[in-house]
Amino acid sequence: MTKENDTGDSAEIVRLDSANEALKEHFMQWQCRLRQIIMREKEGKPDASIMPALKLKNSDEAMGHIITLICKAPAYSKVPELKHMVRKTHDPANRRKSALTLFSETYYQRASEFSDILTCTFSPNSEGATAIKRAGHVTLEFEAYNQSFHLYCKVWRLSEHNPLWQATYWHNLLFNPSLPGDTIILGFEPDWSKAVANPMPGSR
Repeated sequence: MTKENDTGDSAEIVRLDSANEALKEHFMQWQCRLRQIIMREKEGKPDASIMPALKLKNSDEAMGHIITLICKAPAYSKVPELKHMVRKTHDPANRRKSALTLFSETYYQRASEFSDILTCTFSPNSEGATAIKRAGHVTLEFEAYNQSFHLYCKVWRLSEHNPLWQATYWHNLLFNPSLPGDTIILGFEPDWSKAVANPMPGSR
């Protein structure tokens, strides 16, 4: 709905909680579909659909693009399975094959099982990660397949004990065996009341 100012003119858009939830579900379902396609058709190679442009708070210029990951919520965690796949073989090709099998099948079938906090890995001592964390908030701009989302996000540096850190690290280790143990992992928590989608859910 639209909030009016004292003159009766339209001021800011105020979404109901149900609309915020619908927008979040729309984004998560979209991302799950895209990631399943990447695993099934592109052998897990990231493409633009999961690599949003990142703009620091109060900046109109993109700092660059980051590769994002969505992780299962703790109640649906697959971290034990990911660890097992990493540890059962030292052959990167076999690890990758096992990972593609898991992620191509049912892993992304239920968007409701995923946290809406996106994550991204950065190398230790990354200046980019430092700048992003210092900014505190960023905008992530996704665009693919005639759909776009602009997400205003709070930035978190995840600790190694955080379930999303664990999920991100072990997922990425399956595809990158040289991933450092002290990898920096940032979390991006969207404020769905400020998110913008084009088209919006239900508009087609």
